[in-house]
Amino acid sequence: MELRHLRYFVAVGEEQHYGRAAQRLHVAQPALSRQIQDLEDEIGCRLFDRLPRGVKISAAGKSFLEDARRILQQVNEAAARAGRVARGQSGTLRVGFTETASWHGVVSDSFRQFRQRQPDAELQLNPLSSMEQAEAIRAGRLDAGFVFNMPKGDRELDQVQVDWHNLVLAAPKGHPLTKIKKLRLRDMVDADFVWFPRRQSPAYYDRLMRECFRGGLKSPRIVQEAADQATLLSLVTCRLGVTFVSEPTRWRCPAGVVLLPVMDLSLSLPFSLVWRKDNTSPLLAKFVADVKLLPEVATFIRS
Repeated sequence: MELRHLRYFVAVGEEQHYGRAAQRLHVAQPALSRQIQDLEDEIGCRLFDRLPRGVKISAAGKSFLEDARRILQQVNEAAARAGRVARGQSGTLRVGFTETASWHGVVSDSFRQFRQRQPDAELQLNPLSSMEQAEAIRAGRLDAGFVFNMPKGDRELDQVQVDWHNLVLAAPKGHPLTKIKKLRLRDMVDADFVWFPRRQSPAYYDRLMRECFRGGLKSPRIVQEAADQATLLSLVTCRLGVTFVSEPTRWRCPAGVVLLPVMDLSLSLPFSLVWRKDNTSPLLAKFVADVKLLPEVATFIRS
């Protein structure tokens, strides 16, 4: 049984006449009659009672007509869904992001734009560290991710850099360092630090340590480690120590924390949208293209 058998049967069943059904289908009437006969032979029962003029659908035919209509409708809907997915109008896009980077700017703007332009698509959002995102993208669990410090020249991953994030010092309100007008790295020699573990991002960890050493903070006194920036800020709020955070933290900085620029800390973090080179998702292609067209990203790329 093929789909054309069902289409021919539905036309005859609705018209109750071979001639009108043949005109509707743009087929020859003898060919239509043969198709219906083949269908009846395959099912093993009469679907129509032949009359001197036209046909009358049988009781078995009425039951089959309901099912045939439903099957054809489901096939049409499935084809339409596939077309929407192929055109990047529906489907699922899985995107990772670091929490602090989502509070303002490119990340939040890209999500809002996606929802406006792709209302029929599902956007699955996953807050993860940069390293966790890269692993998930490589494994196919994510389609894309907004990550810090992604090295260029990766054989599996492609990327577009969307911003630079400068580092600032987060300190509890009233901390002695908040009294210094032009804060420098050497001023923090006696400060307690909360820090991220090196395994979280070895390249960034080493760059930050080198920058501290260059500025006179040769061995930061680390009293506690935490894996993510939100936890680091919570520890600063508890007055456990100070920490370095990305500058966009200002959009959701805890009430008990002050963000301080450091005059001689010249370390900026590249912030990029990353995806697998072999990911052929039309939704992903649209998302990447739309991110590149965001005003802040387009200006950054041109510069």
